[in-house]
Amino acid sequence: MSFLIPIVISFTAKPSTSPTLLICLFGATQAVIDAAKAVLDPERYSVITPTSQSEFFHVIEAERQQIDCLVLHTGPSLANLVSWLHDHATLLPAVILQPANDTDPSTQQALLPGSLDFERIFFYHSAEIYLSESHLDYLGDEINRAIAEFLTLSPVCRLPVTPAAEPDLTTDLTTQNFLMLQQRRLTDKLKERLGYLGVYYKRSPRNFLRNLTANEQHNFLQELKKSYREIIIGYFAEGASLNQKIDAYVDVAFLADIPVSKVVEIHMEIMDEFAKQLKLEGRSEEVVLDYRLTLIDTLAHLCEMYRRSIPRESSDS
Repeated sequence: MSFLIPIVISFTAKPSTSPTLLICLFGATQAVIDAAKAVLDPERYSVITPTSQSEFFHVIEAERQQIDCLVLHTGPSLANLVSWLHDHATLLPAVILQPANDTDPSTQQALLPGSLDFERIFFYHSAEIYLSESHLDYLGDEINRAIAEFLTLSPVCRLPVTPAAEPDLTTDLTTQNFLMLQQRRLTDKLKERLGYLGVYYKRSPRNFLRNLTANEQHNFLQELKKSYREIIIGYFAEGASLNQKIDAYVDVAFLADIPVSKVVEIHMEIMDEFAKQLKLEGRSEEVVLDYRLTLIDTLAHLCEMYRRSIPRESSDS
């Protein structure tokens, strides 16, 4: 049995300033709306702010194929908004703002930027992100994280259960289809807008090597070693597929957050195996030194992946 983390097809497009991510912000006070707009770089985010529920519904119906993330505010209207979204088979990345004076201990940890609580109750879907109004400076980061979590949602993800609601197979299938279309659209948009940064948003801590079980780690590393051995074998052969193989290998290593030391370790293990085989055949072991170029090439690809994937600081915009 093999264990594979899905490979993202490599792309080398240069980062672009267009298109921007379209954000729909609704339910907050004007002061919060103004503060949110102030912290979101207009070169990266375009913000629309409906002023009523009817306008919100109209915007969603008209723009749901273009909206990249919802920013909603907790309050009496949230349940009605979420119910309407579910009834209309609409799942989108979401950040949910909560008042800065919320003193409920059960929500305080979830409201810290970057926190994950997989046991918490959710309003909209299991990939929604919570943020306190007191941490609005992190809104851009949390929108990015909401998109990243949304891209990992399963088509059969859990939704809040309404006891009185009757199962509706047609709505469920429509929701699943819309989710998959949105995930594909967002992935393509991130690739177009951000180049390698699009891959960054596909990373999920659940797929990091250190978070896998011991058996999964073993199987994954065996697959990674197998892929690298194929690169080694074909490194000095004629052909145009080498860069694609290295890119695919680097994508997998990047998505699994593989440390550089592990990449070097895999290289050394394979070189030791090659050296032993050459010795058995009575051939010189010095040939393995030539494959230092393979390691340098692979590490160069990996470093470039990390360099291009680091979100820019606002001061660099």
